[in-house]
Amino acid sequence: MSVPLDYADPEGERVSLAVSRIRSAHPEQRRGVLLLVPGGPGGSGLNLPSTAGQTLPESVRDEYDLIGFDPRGIGASTVANCHISQQDLAPERLRSWPDADGGIAENVAIERRVAEACVRDGGALVRSIGTRTAARDIDRIREALGQRRIAAWGTSYGTYVLSVYATLFGEHTDRILLDSNDDPDPERVERTWLGNSAVGAEDRFPDFARWAAAEGNPDRLAATPEAVRDQFLTLAARLDRAPLPWPGAETSALSGNGLRQILLDGLYKDQRFPYVAQVINAALRSGALPAARLSPPEPAAQASAAVMVATLCNDVAWPTSVDDYATAVAADRARYPLTAGMPRGVSPCAFWPYPVAPRTVVTGSGPSNVLLLQNLRDPATPYSGALHLRQAFGDRARMVAVDGGGHGVYPSPVACANDAVERFLRDGTRPDQDLTCR
Repeated sequence: MSVPLDYADPEGERVSLAVSRIRSAHPEQRRGVLLLVPGGPGGSGLNLPSTAGQTLPESVRDEYDLIGFDPRGIGASTVANCHISQQDLAPERLRSWPDADGGIAENVAIERRVAEACVRDGGALVRSIGTRTAARDIDRIREALGQRRIAAWGTSYGTYVLSVYATLFGEHTDRILLDSNDDPDPERVERTWLGNSAVGAEDRFPDFARWAAAEGNPDRLAATPEAVRDQFLTLAARLDRAPLPWPGAETSALSGNGLRQILLDGLYKDQRFPYVAQVINAALRSGALPAARLSPPEPAAQASAAVMVATLCNDVAWPTSVDDYATAVAADRARYPLTAGMPRGVSPCAFWPYPVAPRTVVTGSGPSNVLLLQNLRDPATPYSGALHLRQAFGDRARMVAVDGGGHGVYPSPVACANDAVERFLRDGTRPDQDLTCR
């Protein structure tokens, strides 16, 4: 479908959005549509009806047509591209990891190059991308489907997109499920999210450390969780000084920041713990490292990076003083050693020349039809930040918290969380008050 490039000029240039649908198998039971909103920024959602959507029980799927879409800039929609140099696309370079000695000179140089690439090659599409635009795109999808109201399920960054949608277009919302929630602080938005990742890593790491210290674990790292932490920090510092060759990896070597990035990725799901431990065990022995995880094809990586950068930089103004970043990195590095100062590092937004979008303040004004789902130990969107979204929504929302770890709750190994989600989507019932599932 076609939507305006710039909603301030609705009759001007257009961009396309790719939308997918799996219809209810029982149209006579159908109550409407359930839109699945991807995370990111920079995630694809076109296939969500045939992946995440199929984890819902049949009794819920019968109630809805499942709708997916690729946000503007991604996948089968009009694609964004900043033509970032390939060496800068690797996560340990694109993310704001400091230099091995804690300085930020290389971080500044990389992020300045990324910003310059987006200004040079991103064009009007990159300038158009942001969360308020994403909310308007969703409302055009609603119109195209002929729906007065839509139900929606968003995960991670998708929770903020839907929070903004529910703020701007509350009268068009049905049941809104938000899984793994972003802090909606209107003054800082994504700046808060990145800072929160240091908290999330500390919240979640003990789960990994207990697993890695368990007797009988073939990938055991140490005898106690405390020793696992010391071992990881010592190894990362060693790799800062002397990276190990790693044929097939994006940067061809395992550095300290590379190991830290592997840990952050691994904390998302328990199923990723063995790979993290295998890399650590091999690096401790300076032996052959496991096969590096495959990177996405360059066109997909370019699109995802362009959308991520555009969203972060168009949504909110960022500080521009390099000295202030250096001070913040040093303090964060000391307070949260697992992330080594990265969450306070320089982003391309420090060099962004374009004006930012009007701020969006999420409030309790609107239908009481929001359910928040949140792990207590989420490495990416920590519980402490999710509580701020719960507070902002007020009586519009209820929260189901799960005494568990990882990013993304549903489907959960905890039955009471799944029951709450499925009742909400099936008949609109929410807990009378916030609930913790243990």
